[in-house]
Amino acid sequence: MVQSGIGLAAYASDPAKTRGRLVAPSASPTRSDFQRDRDRIIHSAAFRRLQHKTQVFLHHEGHHYRTRLTHTLEVSQIARSIARALQLNEDLAEAIALAHDLGHTPFGHAGERVLADCMAPWGGFDHNVQALRVVTVLENRYADHDGLNLTWETLEGILKHNGPLMDRDGNPAGRYEREGIPAGLDAIPALEDLMLWSHASLEAQAAAIADDIAYNAHDIDDAARAGLLQIDDLVDVPMVGPIAGEVLREWPDLERGRQIHEVQRRLITRTIEDVIAESEARIARTAPENSDAVRHCGKTLIGFSAGIADEERAFKAFMFSRVYRSEDVMRPVRASESVVQRLFGTYLKSGDMPGRWGQAFAAAAGDKDRARIVCDFIAGMTDPFALDEHQRLFDARPEFR
Repeated sequence: MVQSGIGLAAYASDPAKTRGRLVAPSASPTRSDFQRDRDRIIHSAAFRRLQHKTQVFLHHEGHHYRTRLTHTLEVSQIARSIARALQLNEDLAEAIALAHDLGHTPFGHAGERVLADCMAPWGGFDHNVQALRVVTVLENRYADHDGLNLTWETLEGILKHNGPLMDRDGNPAGRYEREGIPAGLDAIPALEDLMLWSHASLEAQAAAIADDIAYNAHDIDDAARAGLLQIDDLVDVPMVGPIAGEVLREWPDLERGRQIHEVQRRLITRTIEDVIAESEARIARTAPENSDAVRHCGKTLIGFSAGIADEERAFKAFMFSRVYRSEDVMRPVRASESVVQRLFGTYLKSGDMPGRWGQAFAAAAGDKDRARIVCDFIAGMTDPFALDEHQRLFDARPEFR
């Protein structure tokens, strides 16, 4: 039989105390509820599609760059490491990490920006809300329910792993102060209120910081592979500079690719260790009695120390100017934005989408519903499928180089 709560801290999420699912599943003698969530996510079609979705470098660039899938797997591994060290529920942390990017569009953040603009008249687009739509509405493979029928805790973590969406009075919080509360939340089926004003579980917070750690490290590796960075460029960069200096002193004649990998490896290790030490201290000061106390404590308990947080912001600024906004990255980004924009406009006008998508469009009640159907269809695309659709509709394939 499944044993719950063994080896977990009092503030961890116990699957035996889950708020449950919309549809009660059959009993499992071998898996906890959070393990079942993880398995359902891994076996979903949306998860498989991540292998052909851009992380930073577009799919055509080569097979050694990270995709959304390989990024997700790295986030999952780091989230489990943090959860294990803090005596949290590793299975819930893993499930949230595996699902956190299911709502991302083709062509990375470029596709997301275009969909947000295209959907502006109908409430915009948010990839966390889209991930919830995927797991509750769009991923329909089970005989007795729509979606994956995940637990309340996993749904909460997918939506709120980056923090509350609003305060107690209903005012937007965090980045939503600028962007507004995303549309579509009223259409998300959940067993209970997801409490948009509260923080999520520590397991969700572990998945969120794991996301930052993973892309900080792997973007260095991918940028070096693309010829946009050399190890010498990193020596004076906050957070990573001391590590790059160490590697150059210890291994001055080592192959450059192996030097970069050593920097990446040490950066992951040190930032994980910083998060664990800082989080242990925050948890000790706050002393939450259970997972609900975590939700109501009014602050994030899993995170970088103040010094590393400052350095990480400076590091991201360096990567933004040197890598993410470099012409080698922006040239294909602009081409991919055009693809998404043209697809959206054409589908919205004609409804020319295959299978059930075209049928749903024809049956939709109004412009808002039709736009959401088009948005769902495009958001679920892989990069190659989006390009194939562009070829079908416009008899043209964009040049990314």
